[in-house]
Amino acid sequence: MQIIRNRISYHIPRFGFKYLCDTTFLNEEHLQIQKVALDFAKEKMLPYASDWDKNNYLPSQVLKELSEMGFATIYVKQELGGVGLDHLSASVIFEALSYGDITTTATLAVQNLCAYLLANYGTEEQRKVWIPRINSFDALVAYCLTEPNSGSDNKNMETYAKKDGKDYIINGIKCFISGGSVSDLYLIVCKTSEKDVSSILVEKDTPGLSFGKVEDKMGWHASPTTRVILENVRVPQSNLVGKEGQGFKMGMSALDGGRINISSCSLGGASLALDLAKDYLQDRKQFGQQLSNFQGLQFKFADMAASLVTSRLIVRQAAMKLDENQIDKSLYVSMAKTYATDSCFDVANDALQLHGGYGYLREYQIERIVRDLRVHKILEGTNEIMRMIIARNLLK
Repeated sequence: MQIIRNRISYHIPRFGFKYLCDTTFLNEEHLQIQKVALDFAKEKMLPYASDWDKNNYLPSQVLKELSEMGFATIYVKQELGGVGLDHLSASVIFEALSYGDITTTATLAVQNLCAYLLANYGTEEQRKVWIPRINSFDALVAYCLTEPNSGSDNKNMETYAKKDGKDYIINGIKCFISGGSVSDLYLIVCKTSEKDVSSILVEKDTPGLSFGKVEDKMGWHASPTTRVILENVRVPQSNLVGKEGQGFKMGMSALDGGRINISSCSLGGASLALDLAKDYLQDRKQFGQQLSNFQGLQFKFADMAASLVTSRLIVRQAAMKLDENQIDKSLYVSMAKTYATDSCFDVANDALQLHGGYGYLREYQIERIVRDLRVHKILEGTNEIMRMIIARNLLK
């Protein structure tokens, strides 16, 4: 039994993403990008992901390397300092990187969301200052939308920015903020009038900006999550991103891409879970034969594989609709986010079950994947909200 424990613990799966890695919708450039991202994930992320999780450690050097590869500004235009790829490319990248570590990749996804907003709505000066810093990971950015009393009902947020001369004075509390306390820049979504929701940049060390405790979360241990507290925070009105009243529209435009990205992170985690389960079924023996010989387990494994493949296809289709700006893009993004995050969590959970008691041990990677994937059904819009969007689009 000790041989099995040493064999399975923290090892890189034999098949390593090579099977069921279909090329549907992908061109040669996508495949080249996928290989670069996957090679990086297997060499510099997967061997260390469990330690990052155990020690609540954000691997800044790894994120810096990924940013310098262009993976923090994937769909920012080249003339603005990004790499100018499409959302399908981003999906391929985030799926491959999440095979190495879900949490680190999700942190990178937030950087892309904020870079997108600055590139598309920011002033020339904001783009000039911040996009190069994001691109080199000299600046970590946090997107601050959710509040203690305003989750899915974000139009009723309480954080308010009041004009005072040439400044805004901001008061309020944001919660569940990834990168809280360690980020260099906070993109605060807040009210600037009773009806208008706007987005304002607040730099770290600004007087009145503070943070709550680091939340003790189920998963995503490698990314600190805190409250962001704003008490009479004074910033110049030049920190407004876009126009007053555009904040909600801006956020929604970015969230379609964010939902593709977090769905792709689920694909990568489920791919690793499936590979680990395959190795375990072929290594573990009970009743004198390999677990892979038992028909009941074969059926379960077949369902897991089918769920992963169908999830990947709907995510890629939604990414393509987003790239082509098709009228039903948000409908398909919502379906992709719901289906993929639900199904990929189930794949990981079933992989844990196939491992039996060993799957429940932290020295194996399965339980970490389950913990990390669970939140994907909640963030970037809960799957219940996604179902509301789907139904409203189809029944109108």
